[in-house]
Amino acid sequence: MITLSPLKRRILYVTVFELIAIISSTFILMKLSGGEAAESLPVAVMVSFAAVVWNFLYNTVFEAWERRKQVTKRTLLIRSVHAFVFEGGLVLICLPIYMIWYDVGLIKAFMLEAALLLFFLVYTFVFTLGFDKIFTLPHHYKTASAP
Repeated sequence: MITLSPLKRRILYVTVFELIAIISSTFILMKLSGGEAAESLPVAVMVSFAAVVWNFLYNTVFEAWERRKQVTKRTLLIRSVHAFVFEGGLVLICLPIYMIWYDVGLIKAFMLEAALLLFFLVYTFVFTLGFDKIFTLPHHYKTASAP
């Protein structure tokens, strides 16, 4: 296992995750839209950028809310609400991008987003599982290696 500082780990995680996501999303969007890579790659980049910015903003606000409410444990309910609100916000951000770029209506844009949501559900799980096997947090490594 490779141990990185939390900041370096986060930067590496986001960079590698988003590079793979952009490539994968390009192919998914090509297939669903019937277009070429040159048409779908810019959309994949825009959506990736939107997701990173939204993730940063949303989690900043969410963690501030947790501090203000003195939440000390993220229960299943809190994690579920967090995930649903995050994804709902991302859908609202991405739908106009698909509608404008592909010149489609709300239903077609939603179908594109739904396909990508399903892909990202699986991709995020698999990527994070693999990433955590390779790159551990310093405090996890110390716990795991303690006698």
